[in-house]
Amino acid sequence: MAAPLTPLQGIRVVELAGLAPGQFTTWIMTIAQFHWPSNILEIGPFAGLMLSDYGASVVRIDRPHPRAHSQSKAPPAPTLDALTRHKTSISLDLKNPASKAVLLSLLSKADVLIDPYRPGVLEKLGLCPTTVLLKHNPRLIVARMTGFRRDGKYKDMAGHDINYIAVSGVLSLLGREGEKPYPPGNILGDFAGGGAVCFQGILLALLARQTTGKGQVVNANMVDGSAYLATFPRLARQTPMWDRPRGTNVLDGGCPYYDTYETKDKGNYFAVGALEPQFYAELLRGLNLEDKDLFPPGSNQARQDPDNWPYMRSVFEKRFKEKTRNEWAAVFDGTDACATPVLTMDELEKEGYDQRPVVGLSGTPGLGIASDNGGWSGGGIHPGSGGEETLKNWLGWHRGKDFDVHNGALVKVKVDGAKL
Repeated sequence: MAAPLTPLQGIRVVELAGLAPGQFTTWIMTIAQFHWPSNILEIGPFAGLMLSDYGASVVRIDRPHPRAHSQSKAPPAPTLDALTRHKTSISLDLKNPASKAVLLSLLSKADVLIDPYRPGVLEKLGLCPTTVLLKHNPRLIVARMTGFRRDGKYKDMAGHDINYIAVSGVLSLLGREGEKPYPPGNILGDFAGGGAVCFQGILLALLARQTTGKGQVVNANMVDGSAYLATFPRLARQTPMWDRPRGTNVLDGGCPYYDTYETKDKGNYFAVGALEPQFYAELLRGLNLEDKDLFPPGSNQARQDPDNWPYMRSVFEKRFKEKTRNEWAAVFDGTDACATPVLTMDELEKEGYDQRPVVGLSGTPGLGIASDNGGWSGGGIHPGSGGEETLKNWLGWHRGKDFDVHNGALVKVKVDGAKL
């Protein structure tokens, strides 16, 4: 039985990696010993990962390595980038015209180029999207991702997820009452506001190309991406839902029936989201509480009144500590109380809870994530891994006839002006 078509089958993507300025590369190598990834190594590969998970052919361009593409030596160590599922790699030296010619040949057949670096890097390499790349291939979509906007106050500054969501206004929303803003890992800026938003931009450009027949430049940045994701709290600031200081609103930890509670087995927690009256009633039923138990004497007994929230929270805190997390799970499983255990990544991995593509499509499904042990391990690609097969599939090229290897990088055979 033939495998089903994937939604991006036939789409060819070139993903740039390892082309950052020298001082940044040095910094990456310095922190590598501590196993700290850089956001620059995340946002582009994450967009490429989403494309590859839905069937696009994604080839990653890595830096030259003495053992890359070697037929006699062990392959290079895997890259620090863990987001390499379903991808292939070739090593290029873009300072060498014969190696740069390989990239241009790929781009002549590509649909998408992912550029994850700070403004000006492609231009310094002689690969300006508008004056070079789109003239070379008018159907090419050049997806450019930055942290800050390409215009404005911060455009020439370095930064990380925390900085991008800080200037977007989103970080100011996150944290407990009376405490400093709390960064949510690097999920909101790097991945959601960066890589995933860029993926959407690429899909929009592919749709537009069906009408216009032309590619274009997709400019994505994590400031605008994360700010757009925060559209609801931005607009809700003028409503009772989010018109109070950080940590005192309905959805940011202020409301006692939309919060987390430690259970009897210390270090474990239960999440409660019983906003609607019918769900709130189910929550009280499971906790064996009555309405009157939740309010101090003489109060108006209105659960929506923030003045009552501290007392209500104290009652919930005391009650949840009477049972373990699993005991509460047994109480609330199958109910509409909007009460669930806070499961850890370690638990989910141990239980074999597999990761799946971000959306399921019945007719043209994604490729799945079995190759990464259900999404719990994997990543890192050997520079040069599978890349020559990609050259054969895209261009019909063969080693020795159309390209060769020079100093750990692929070079095109017979290129005018090339000095090997």
